[in-house]
Amino acid sequence: MAAKKPKTPELPIKYWSHSSLLAFLRNPLAWHKRYVELVYDMPSGPAAVVGRAAHTALQHYYGGIGKEGAMQLGFEYLRNVADFEINFGKAKTKAAKKKKREQMEREYSQAVEFYLQKPPRYKVLGVEVKATVEVEGLPLPIKAVSDLVVVSKVDPRGVDIVDHKFVSAFTPYGADKALFILQAIFNYYTVKKTYGKPVRRFIVHECKISRNADGSPQMRRHIIDFRPFRSEFIIFNRLIRDTTLALTHTRVFLPNPSDMFEGENSFDIYRINLAPEDYDTHFRPDE
Repeated sequence: MAAKKPKTPELPIKYWSHSSLLAFLRNPLAWHKRYVELVYDMPSGPAAVVGRAAHTALQHYYGGIGKEGAMQLGFEYLRNVADFEINFGKAKTKAAKKKKREQMEREYSQAVEFYLQKPPRYKVLGVEVKATVEVEGLPLPIKAVSDLVVVSKVDPRGVDIVDHKFVSAFTPYGADKALFILQAIFNYYTVKKTYGKPVRRFIVHECKISRNADGSPQMRRHIIDFRPFRSEFIIFNRLIRDTTLALTHTRVFLPNPSDMFEGENSFDIYRINLAPEDYDTHFRPDE
């Protein structure tokens, strides 16, 4: 009688994305809440909301809408974000929140105007290209969203991926490759599978939201060329395999109070998951 094939442990997710992978590495408990339990109640900071509004404007601009129309659509997105979806920080009163929203609208308008003063020009093949693909050797599919897929200016047979980031400070040159490499490879695999063409470069356009006092440019470009990549793909594939393996062994997700984004919230999640018997103790703080 043939031996039974070992049962593959059931995984709690269906795919990895750049954001979910970073979330798991940074704070597994917060990751579990968002990507396994699918609870999306963490409010975003004002800068993140402004950035998403600006992305909305550029999505429509590169989709063929004029500058004014694209900016207006971004404004509509910004104004439709409810107060409970925004972490206003110290702004607690209605008046303080209104003032903060006015500041967010000014920052949004300024950032998009900076970008559209002299927007990078491309032969656009796709806008907000979403894809989930299988990759040989990886235990789970990977998912990515590419802001733009364009005809490569250095290889007409291939494509480039363009990503937009609205930032409070530029990423230093030299740190860009390490910072963007994971995102770049996620997008590489999904775009290559979707378009069936060589993917040559990952181009990041950073737009600084606040005006530079010295009059220096508000835009900075970072380029990752995939041609010399080899060890980067090996490391990426190993990381995906190891992280997926970790999912099969992890039963308890612990809070990470040092996480600058979700540290405090991770303790709240941990507290919610305490069982009644956990409170059945004679320990008292003054003992």
